[in-house]
Amino acid sequence: MDRFLENVAEPRLVTMTDSRALRSAVALPLSAVLLVSASPAAASHHGWNTASTISRDLVVGAGLGLPLLKGDWHGLEQSALSIGVAGAATQGLKYAFPEERPDGSSNKSFPSGHTSMSFAAAASLHKRYGWQVGIPAYVLASFTGVARVKADKHYVHDVLAGAVLGEASGWLLTRRHDSKVQWLPWAGTREAGVALNARF
Repeated sequence: MDRFLENVAEPRLVTMTDSRALRSAVALPLSAVLLVSASPAAASHHGWNTASTISRDLVVGAGLGLPLLKGDWHGLEQSALSIGVAGAATQGLKYAFPEERPDGSSNKSFPSGHTSMSFAAAASLHKRYGWQVGIPAYVLASFTGVARVKADKHYVHDVLAGAVLGEASGWLLTRRHDSKVQWLPWAGTREAGVALNARF
């Protein structure tokens, strides 16, 4: 019984080379989101809206903060690019396909920017560092999407579209820490495509 309580009181993350960085970048934000979601304020639309913004900021912060803590400058660049592209693409789609929000506050419901940026950060962390970091990041990103619907800011299809957009951005613009192959999307005034960059 004492050993069980000791393990519960001191959770450990195994198979992670930098457990302190992981705890500060993922475990603490996850705990904060769970506390916010359990509070009475989270039951209101305003509470869910606040919770979704906090969880988005936490997962995006982890997406930028973990590479910074590791001194992984290429990882930081790739994560920032993934999040930036997802955010920019989301804004473009909002103007191209205006849709009124469920609460009637604006016509920028489709797709969810909170969700796209969260999933871009989560996908970037997953691809760069593996599932040990990716799973907690996806938990935060998924919470963000659910909270946006609960806040009456988005429909389910807005959140799903944001998740797909963010996932594609993170996965295409990030390479594994030891990978020699990278896919890079490009666009011109009349053409667009994907380029393959390989190091030998």
